[in-house]
Amino acid sequence: MRMSNLHHFTEHHRYCVSREFGLSSVDARMLGSVYQPMVGAFAISLYRLLFEHIPAEAIGYSPVEQQRRLFMTLGVEPNEKGRKYIVDQASLLEAVGLLQTCRIFVAETDDYMYEYELLPPLSPADFFATQHLTLLLRDKIGKFAVLSLREQFWNREPEEWSRRSIGKENISLPFYDIFQLNTHVIDYELEQALAEVATVKQPGMRETGEPAIGYSDIILRFPRESVNRTHVEKLRFDHAQMGMINYVAHKYELSPQDMSRLLDEDGVFTPEGEVILDALQYKASQHFRQDLKRQEKREIAAAKVVALRSAASVEGDDSTPPMEQPVEMEYYVEVPPQFLSKCDIHQYNMMLRNEPYTRLLQTFFPGAVPTQLMDTFEKIDLNYKLSGEVINVLIHYLMTMVASAGDQRMNRNFVEAIASNMLVKQVNTYEKAVRYIRDQTKVKGKGAATGTSGSTGARQRSYSKTGGRSGKAEIPIVLDDGSAGTVSEEEFAAMMKKAAEIKASKKKGVSKTP
Repeated sequence: MRMSNLHHFTEHHRYCVSREFGLSSVDARMLGSVYQPMVGAFAISLYRLLFEHIPAEAIGYSPVEQQRRLFMTLGVEPNEKGRKYIVDQASLLEAVGLLQTCRIFVAETDDYMYEYELLPPLSPADFFATQHLTLLLRDKIGKFAVLSLREQFWNREPEEWSRRSIGKENISLPFYDIFQLNTHVIDYELEQALAEVATVKQPGMRETGEPAIGYSDIILRFPRESVNRTHVEKLRFDHAQMGMINYVAHKYELSPQDMSRLLDEDGVFTPEGEVILDALQYKASQHFRQDLKRQEKREIAAAKVVALRSAASVEGDDSTPPMEQPVEMEYYVEVPPQFLSKCDIHQYNMMLRNEPYTRLLQTFFPGAVPTQLMDTFEKIDLNYKLSGEVINVLIHYLMTMVASAGDQRMNRNFVEAIASNMLVKQVNTYEKAVRYIRDQTKVKGKGAATGTSGSTGARQRSYSKTGGRSGKAEIPIVLDDGSAGTVSEEEFAAMMKKAAEIKASKKKGVSKTP
């Protein structure tokens, strides 16, 4: 809880509590055995007190009250020390993911009121799969206590059952094999009323500042005679499929009307009625590319007007709140120079983790994104199947490297070479991508530091492989010292005598031949 002035957090300020879950026996055990050693007993007591503001059999919001109730129930004095103590305990709950606190400014009273949104504790599987929470628990109770505590939450299956589970077959019947619904008559008034009074957020929907596409937005625009009409009607209660559709719509900036047209095309649904994500993304990408081409033509006709509108849209995109996927501090990357005046390191890393690459590329360019660059990353996304967060880290790495190296150019071959290298090394998560670019930066830094001396040393080694000796056999060379032309009289007389003997022997040999 960020609180710069404790006078803004007193027992006179009003508050309310909201939650959309209930606590099971496993959740209660997680609070007592796992979360309490990390944050302390008082913080867990504050969590349980806030939870009891709403009846256990209900969800939603509690009545608005003054915070005097919290101070009195917890036995904390309403002074500066007590206020700071409650703020610290609430901060511990926020750090481990059990609480979110929002402050609302009321203009009528010129004061603040607070909303405490409770979050459910993680399941044992999710908790021990979260690295920073597991390490915090290890620091509090020790490594062997963590392992023992983890074993207490699981009951192993019998050995004879595990041996038989290899040939296991699912024979469960689906919903529509048992029940028949009247899907020809749609009660729009009932759906609208349920949507208006609903307090639970549908899974798959994200609070991005943009209205999410609902089932009613699609079914009202969908043609009744379409072959896919029955598949679309099944989306009414399938929140996972609607979340997938909203993800594609947000990624490619599709309206409900555009999404209805795409869902009406062939090959989008399986025979069982499931949405084929790859096919839907491919068609949405084609639609997105066509819109980009139309936008380029409009920019040629009215460049000045489009420049003003694009600048306004870029500023609007920068104010988009962060998504729900967090980034651990050890995997933070540095903010590029062009973003230093727009966001801090926390906001930039949240954008890098959660925004689609189509939106991220727009933030790097003041105007339109180059078509060749967009085609390259579209190929990496659709053909190479790199995840969105890995593509974002790749974009950050390329932009940073091109900005730092003046002679480096970003072309298609250069980008695809790095992407293929990431595929070979199985870089499929955000953390692996950050480690990859850090390793590449270290290698390039060492190569730049030893580039000149390394090339010279290699050249010297190539000439000294045999210890300075040539690979060919050495031939002795006779040097002329100037004394080769002088012969003494005795040597000359001996040479003439030898020549006469040779000549006489040749004559005798000729006379003996017949």
